[in-house]
Amino acid sequence: MRLAAAVLAAGLFVSVAAARPEARPTVYAASSLTNVFPKIAPAKYSFAGSDALAAQIRQGAPADVFASANMTLPQGLHDDQLCSKPVVFTRNALVVIVPTSNPAGIHSVYDLTRQGLKVVVAAPSVPVGHYTRKVLVKLHLRAVLDNVVSEETDVREVLAKIALGEGDAGFVYRTDARTAPDKVKPIEIPARGQPDVRYGICVVAASSHKTAALAFVSKVLGPRGQRILRHNGFLPRTSKR
Repeated sequence: MRLAAAVLAAGLFVSVAAARPEARPTVYAASSLTNVFPKIAPAKYSFAGSDALAAQIRQGAPADVFASANMTLPQGLHDDQLCSKPVVFTRNALVVIVPTSNPAGIHSVYDLTRQGLKVVVAAPSVPVGHYTRKVLVKLHLRAVLDNVVSEETDVREVLAKIALGEGDAGFVYRTDARTAPDKVKPIEIPARGQPDVRYGICVVAASSHKTAALAFVSKVLGPRGQRILRHNGFLPRTSKR
C-alpha cells in the first residue's frame, strides 16, 4: 500500500479511532526531531541516529512509524518490503557550530582547515555525517577531515560535544543549533555547499497499530504539523533550502 494513498484515507481512520481509541503509535525518529515531533502529536517516541533506528527495524523492533533524516534509509526498508513507500515531510540545512565563547576564533567554514583545530562530526553512516562530507566535497574542504577528533552516532551528540567545549567546531543541522543558543553559535555554510537534506517518513510494515501510525503521518504532513516544523526552523518539504 502506497503511503501517499494511505495518508489521504487517514481522515477516515482517525474518525474510526475516535470511536474506538487505539494505543499511541511507537515512532522511531531521527534525533534532530526530538524537540519538534512531540509538539505535533503524542506518541511513544524513540529518538536516535536514523541509521541505528533503521537497523533496529530490520531486526524486528516494534516500531509503527519511521521518520528519517534522509530518504535513503526508509527507501531501503521499502525496497525490502519492511515499510510503506516513504514521502518527504520536511527539509533542513547544515551549519557549523562553535562554543559561544569561540576560543579558536572560527568565523567561517573555511577556517576549519587550520592545523590543530578539534572538529567534531557525525559518523558517515549517520545522515548528518554523510551530509557533512558532502559539504566538504562541494566546498573543496576535504582537508577539514584531518582535524576531526571525534565521530558521533547522532547529531545531538555533536551538539553536546561543542556545547561542553570538547571541540572547537562541529557540523549539525540548523535546527539543532537553535536548541542551544546559550551554548553554541552557528556559522552559516555557503548555499553552494549545502546538500539536499530531505527527511522521509513511512509506516512500518510489521506495525500492529496501523490506524494510529497512519493518523500520525497524516498529522505530520498536515497544515498544523508543517507549521510547527517551520516554526522550529525546518524548511518546507517542497523546497531545497
